[in-house]
Amino acid sequence: MSGQDDAANQRLNNLLFRAHPWHGVSIGDEAPEVVTAYIEIVPTDTVKYEVDKVTGFLKVDRPQRFSNLCPSYYGLVPQTFCGDRVAAIFAARANRKGIVGDRDPLDICVLTEKTIPHSDILLTALPIGGLSMLDGGEADDKIIAVMKDDAVYGGFTDIANCPPTLIDRLQHYFLTYKQAPGTTQHKVEITNVYSRAEALKVIRASHADYRAQFPELASRCPKSLP
Repeated sequence: MSGQDDAANQRLNNLLFRAHPWHGVSIGDEAPEVVTAYIEIVPTDTVKYEVDKVTGFLKVDRPQRFSNLCPSYYGLVPQTFCGDRVAAIFAARANRKGIVGDRDPLDICVLTEKTIPHSDILLTALPIGGLSMLDGGEADDKIIAVMKDDAVYGGFTDIANCPPTLIDRLQHYFLTYKQAPGTTQHKVEITNVYSRAEALKVIRASHADYRAQFPELASRCPKSLP
């Protein structure tokens, strides 16, 4: 089959079928500075949703048993995977040994002043930093970003621009959203809050991990990120 046939078939598939949010959507032509974010949860959700890795449909992961509402829009960065490269960056940052990646797409929290009533959408985001989260011994980074052209947050260029109370709220949510009252053992830990430069490094590593994990899909990805 010729390259023209391949392109025609790809265009037909794009028109007829919905793309898988993880594999069928591009990370973005300007990544890592500007990325696509697929939103799974909005701040009013009392149910935790996540993408089903096989079908690409948004599924109910679990009802939130307690009063935990995510303080930002939350989802994943397409064409990313938290594998060995992401784990190595985490281990160096936190000065820890034995860290492994959680083998999921890279998570992203997007700040915007706009009210978006539902998830299952794509938006364009500018990474400004991240939370270095360890979940059961696995690297589970949370990239913090702002929605492009947002009237309030769009001018933020680094996590240092964020009010400390907002970062505190994000940390509290992730430290407690799996925690039941009365428990004494917490498997979730945030070791660092890091800057935009570190966030871009994590995104590059997660895209490289994705290309290594899914070599059959590498031709659909942008080239290695700068």
